[in-house]
Parts: sequence; C-alpha cells; structure tokens
Amino acid sequence: MTSHAPASLRSVSDIRPLDGVRVISLEHAIAAPFCSRQLADLGAEVIKIERPGTGDFARHYDSRARGLASHFVWTNRGKQSLTLDVKTSEGHEVLLALLGDADVLIQNLSPGASARLGLSFEALHEQFPRLIVCDISGYGNDGPYANKKAYDLLIQSESGLVSQTGTRDTPVKAGVSISDIAAGMYAYSNILAALLKRARSGEGSHIDVSMLEATVEWMGYPLYYALDGAEPPPRAGASHSTIYPYGPFAAGGGQSVMLGLQNEREWGLFCEQVLKQPDLIDDPRFATNAERSRARQALDAVIDEVFSTLSAEEVVARLDQAGIANAHVNEMADVWAHPQLAARGRWCEVDSPVGPLQALLPPGQGPASNTVMGAIPALGEHTREILVSLGHDDATIAAWREKGVV
Repeated sequence: MTSHAPASLRSVSDIRPLDGVRVISLEHAIAAPFCSRQLADLGAEVIKIERPGTGDFARHYDSRARGLASHFVWTNRGKQSLTLDVKTSEGHEVLLALLGDADVLIQNLSPGASARLGLSFEALHEQFPRLIVCDISGYGNDGPYANKKAYDLLIQSESGLVSQTGTRDTPVKAGVSISDIAAGMYAYSNILAALLKRARSGEGSHIDVSMLEATVEWMGYPLYYALDGAEPPPRAGASHSTIYPYGPFAAGGGQSVMLGLQNEREWGLFCEQVLKQPDLIDDPRFATNAERSRARQALDAVIDEVFSTLSAEEVVARLDQAGIANAHVNEMADVWAHPQLAARGRWCEVDSPVGPLQALLPPGQGPASNTVMGAIPALGEHTREILVSLGHDDATIAAWREKGVV
C-alpha cells in the first residue's frame, strides 16, 4: 500500500488500520458514501468525485443540519471533495491519473454508466492490476434486473422487507435507508477482505454488491419461516410477530416501555414481580409462548391494567428488578441525550462548512478523547490541491473551471 496524505480519523496513540490506503469514489446518495465513510473513519484517504456545480445530489436533500443536508453530514465526513466531469477527456485523464496511485475504486453510478466510461473491472485490471474495484448497484452487474433503476424504498419492497414491517393492515418501509446501509456495509467488509487478499496475492479484486442481495441476506428469518410455501410471519407493528409479550406497552402519563420475554422462566418472573399476579403463571390461556401469542388481546388487557397505574420509569424499575429485558421508546432528542452514550464518551465533534457538528464515533473506535474526526467537505474544497499534486498548474485549473471540467 502506498503512503498518502493524512486521512479522516487520527488516533493520538495508535496507527490507524487503513493509513496509507487511497480510495477514489464516484459516489452519490447513500450506499457508496456510507461505505467510503467507514473506510475514511479507519484512516483511508478518500477522494470523493462530485459533479461540478451541483455535486452529490444528497447535498440538497434537506438543510436540517444547520443548513447542511442530514444525509450528507451523516455519510461524508473525513473525505476530500474533488469536482470533476469524468465524461470529458480532461476529466477522464485526471481520473486515470488518480487511479494509478489508488488502492480502491468505489462507484455507484447509474446502471451501465461505469462500463460506458471505461471503468469496469475488466477495462481497468490490465492497466491497474492491484486496483480493487467495488461496484454498488441496485440489482448487480448482470441478470434481467441489471439495468433497472433502484432506490432504497424500491429495494425494501423488492426484497420482501416491506411485507414484514408495519401493521397487519398496512405494510410500511423501515424508517432509515436500510437497503443502502446494508449494501454499504457489505461493500465495506468486502473491500477490507480484498485488501487482505491483495496483501497475499498482489492482485486486485472485483467486488459486485447489490442492494437487493444485501437486503435479502437480512431477510433470512422470515424467508426460512416461510420455507416451502409456508405462511410468512404476520406483520406485528413494533411487536414481535411470534413472541409475546414482546414490544411496546403503554404506561401512565402517555409514555411507553418496550419489553421482551424470551422463555418460561422470564414469564414467571414477569407475573410475580412486574404484574404482581403470580396466579397468571398457571393460567391455561398463557401457558406457553404460542398460547400467549394467540391470546394477545386478553394478555394485553391484563398488562395495560397494571401499567396504566405506573409511570414509565416505575415500569422500567420493576422490569429491571425482575431481570426482564426492556428499553425506553426514545425519540431523536432522547438519543442525542442518551446517558449511556454520554458515559462512554461516544460523541465528538466534526468540522464542517457551517462549523462544528456533533458526530457519533464509529462503533468499535474511540474513545472521543483519543480521536480527531475528519471534516465534512464543502463542494470541490480539495479540487485545486488534488490537481496541483498531479502536476497541473493554476492556469490549467482556471481554464478547466471555465469549461466545466472541474
């Protein structure tokens, strides 16, 4: 691996795992930027190539993060922003020059675009045999859906995920871009594996990650539950489809508590110490999990009668005392103020064009006192610096700006 400029996440005492790794990313929206941000968090130098003038369209989704787009802030810290029209001859030559000193190319362009630009693994491998090429798409590089456009909601639907979320009457999508996240994480882990493989073989690899396959992998439980044409698990809102009681329950004062029972021992403790009704243990309506699940309406009425007289904190205290798993039903403001995240020092600050913003440290990394997070880049912030490093002078750069190359 070649030594490059400092990257996104710098530890005071430790060498970062991906120091010296250079990543070039033709990326937009969520899946590819989320993948490359994970690499940047581990120390890789990530050069994000954006359209001149407009940049990654995720920059304009909203302005909720103090004027910046929430999705963009989340997925783009620690990167360098290079504006470049890779469809022009000049832009293509710059891209090839960058790839000559790169370890990884990530792209999630529209179907077929990378091949038209000469950026397929087959086209690049002969010239750059050590380069790892990672394609992220909706459906993969071949098959009958290869050229079909795909967005997160569409893949949630195509993968069957939407059929498993929501109420019995209404299917709903997940509240976050779960198909994008799944694809980004599988791309990230496969890139790490490809770097290890190259260290032994000296050869680059081709990684083809589809959002559909990434999401279907996460659908393993309902898929096997419905094996051989069996009925799939019923939609149960925020409750569990086959275990009960398991889900949100209302407490006094308009608050809710999430709880979950896993076995008969916990059911006994729940009756004795939480509901204070030990006679329910032997009630034939609730004798097994299957019976309790079938008698949800009756059991829910019993639980509601008890919980309505208690505050959410009193319910949580009883559950904790009994050793029953539980959680608060938090809103976003509650998560920002979560005492566990604060106690573990999981929040830090990242710089941005609008000043410092809070960010969660990458899981497994930290604590905050020992790390410095990379900034969220302004559009084209590093264009001149990168082009100068490739040997281009200011006059050339100015001429290219006039032509819309950068």
